[in-house]
Amino acid sequence: MKKVRSFLLTLTVAAAFNACKTEDPPLPDNLVQFDVTEQGLDANQPNAEIKLTLSRNVDAATPIVIELQPTGIAYGTQFTTEPAATNNNLTVTIPAGSSTGSFKVVKGANLFLNGTESIKFTIKSSTPPVLLGQKNAATLKFASITSTGSQLKLNGGEGGAAAVNSVFVDLSSNGQTAVARNSWDLGFYGGTDFRVIINGTVGASAKALTKADLTQVTAADTAGFKASTAIGQGLGTMDLVDNVDGDITKTVIQAISATDADNKVYIINPGTAAKPWYKIRVIRKGTGYTLQYAQIAETTFKTLDIAKDATHNFSYVAFDKGAVSVEPAKANWDIQWSLVTYKADLSPTMSVPYTYSDYVLINHLGGTEAAEVLTSTVTYAAYAESNIAATAFKKDRNVIGGNWRATGGPNGGTTGVKTDRFYVIKDASGNVYKLKFVNFTSADGGQRGYPNIEYQLVKKGA
Repeated sequence: MKKVRSFLLTLTVAAAFNACKTEDPPLPDNLVQFDVTEQGLDANQPNAEIKLTLSRNVDAATPIVIELQPTGIAYGTQFTTEPAATNNNLTVTIPAGSSTGSFKVVKGANLFLNGTESIKFTIKSSTPPVLLGQKNAATLKFASITSTGSQLKLNGGEGGAAAVNSVFVDLSSNGQTAVARNSWDLGFYGGTDFRVIINGTVGASAKALTKADLTQVTAADTAGFKASTAIGQGLGTMDLVDNVDGDITKTVIQAISATDADNKVYIINPGTAAKPWYKIRVIRKGTGYTLQYAQIAETTFKTLDIAKDATHNFSYVAFDKGAVSVEPAKANWDIQWSLVTYKADLSPTMSVPYTYSDYVLINHLGGTEAAEVLTSTVTYAAYAESNIAATAFKKDRNVIGGNWRATGGPNGGTTGVKTDRFYVIKDASGNVYKLKFVNFTSADGGQRGYPNIEYQLVKKGA
């Protein structure tokens, strides 16, 4: 009898143990907090985006209430917010399936400030099961700051490897600006040369015609262009795209001549089936540009004047909207994370244009420099001001590129952040930061489209 009881007890314990094993462990709390606790808004910046991050995606739309406490600045006259605030409170709704949210602070027109103004934001409430995290307060200063370092989750947006946004990061202000990749078509250079770029973040391409009159260009002039201007997956040639190393003297659209007759018509393949093809011609207008543009079959064309803006690398245009805002002022960003058009080397002498995800460019036209440092030389934690002199900074915009991550490729293999390297960034003001990528896919604890970075100030600029 004792043996039977012992046997039954063993079965009961085993069953209970197996039941516990099959139960899913409870998920950790889903916490909402500010991306950074301090952010700067420079005098030449019209707005700032304040980001919220959650531990993981929410199952349903989740409202978060933020309280505003302005100091030395008044809501409604000197600044506003998007979404609007009522009685110094605004609500940010985190969309279902997302782990990020944001709101904007927009300066008033013709605003003059003394640099001491600020706004403190406090997460006042969240909707369960989302709970408040540790960084539940943040301050926006209406002046330049020099951050000592932080962590950021970049808002690449939905789409995974084809995330919808490009993200510009300003390390010194703890700021990031996310812009839809398909929000622009052409960029007009603000430097001394007269150059126009096409949108490499959506795989656009361009081809010149021999004609210099848009009204004389018809669909017949584009016969065969569908095939000849396609790029990616082994298709296309490098002369259809802007120089992938960022050499502004090697754009697919030739330098805009002071002699109007020398400026030919170009056919623009916008890189996405959602947009029609366009024919364009650019001429000079004083120190700026005039864009002539129309859809292929149209017999008349529109014109748009674009003034050069020395504070920005480029002024941007969308065919369907006109002038649009894309990258921040060149003094207000250091690196850009995006999908880009780069190249695939088919042989030592042959390359083809190729779109790369999770690619990082430095602001080489704005004076940013960077270096890759292997941890076999010095670790991220140990890298200090004494290491700067031996650091080989480069102005190559692709110095980071895709070197920071492995995606497995067509044959599989390791996917995730490469932990044997980090990067040192020197901005145009001389501030030196060390930066490492924390994660970017589920394989390394991240989420594709929302990479996490960490950076620390090594030396403040003069």
